[in-house]
Amino acid sequence: MSKAFASQADLADKKITFEQLSPHCWAYTAEGDPNSGVIIGEKFIMVSDATATPAMARDLIQQIRKVSDKPIKYVLLTHYHAVRVLGASAYVAEGATEIIASRGTYELIVERGAEDMQSEMERFPRLFRGADSVPGLTWPTLVVGDGKPGRQGSLEVDLGGVKVQIWHPGPGHTRGDTIAWVEEEKVLFSGDLVEYEAGVYTGDAQLEEWPATLEALRALQAEYIVPGRGEAMKGNADVNKALDYTKRWVTTLFQAGKEAAAAGMDLKSAMAHTRKSMDPVFGHVFIYEHCLPFDVSRAYDEAKGIKNPRIWTAERDKEMWSALQA
Repeated sequence: MSKAFASQADLADKKITFEQLSPHCWAYTAEGDPNSGVIIGEKFIMVSDATATPAMARDLIQQIRKVSDKPIKYVLLTHYHAVRVLGASAYVAEGATEIIASRGTYELIVERGAEDMQSEMERFPRLFRGADSVPGLTWPTLVVGDGKPGRQGSLEVDLGGVKVQIWHPGPGHTRGDTIAWVEEEKVLFSGDLVEYEAGVYTGDAQLEEWPATLEALRALQAEYIVPGRGEAMKGNADVNKALDYTKRWVTTLFQAGKEAAAAGMDLKSAMAHTRKSMDPVFGHVFIYEHCLPFDVSRAYDEAKGIKNPRIWTAERDKEMWSALQA
């Protein structure tokens, strides 16, 4: 490859922010790096998205311990990507007994978890600095729902003084996306279903269905959202800004993919075509250059009728990147 992945050149540490949004809900954000959410009850704590490695998780644990000594009993996997789940083992020493995921996320770990782990470790050297502390794939101990969207089969967890509702609202970033919703405080932990002012990775996405899933989230009328990347949003108007941002990314990308497929373009031409509509709007945001090659590849595939995303392997990453650099 004549040029490294944008993420491989991204080695500068990001500023961490740990802020309280409501009486029981906190956001752990990092300038476009993957976010985590924290819900602190009178008896137990839940972490939404475990971070990339146990070493990275320990920083989040240190932040939590500044405000609570309660057991971190629950870890929620909003989806299966390595940068979100491989830090889960660090919470066992903090009291974790349940790792929660949707049926769709469990199936994706079975189908492609090992390949994704290898691929992402090579893509993100900074996030996986402590990769030697990862004991292997993260497997859920508690699987929610039957894979169908909606609240049927949802899980409610009582942390003591605060209840968390967990369910699969619909496909989008992956086919197994899972949210945590603290209804009494109107706080939504969306995982990568929603981003704000950061790249929206769609390499394993269901682009056609994603906008409808975003509208299902909008119907909750959240007052706070911890997106997968970007700052936590406060107030319903700003929550809607994050939903609109993500929807615009997804619809603009997929429209360009459909046009490229209809014109019979190759991948490099499809990238050039997509940039015409994406660069002016999104070109300035965190990890844009990292996400776009994977996004264009997936949009082109889905436009051609490949409904189940092809599995990304380290080898496929290199082949795709080489085709775009040719």
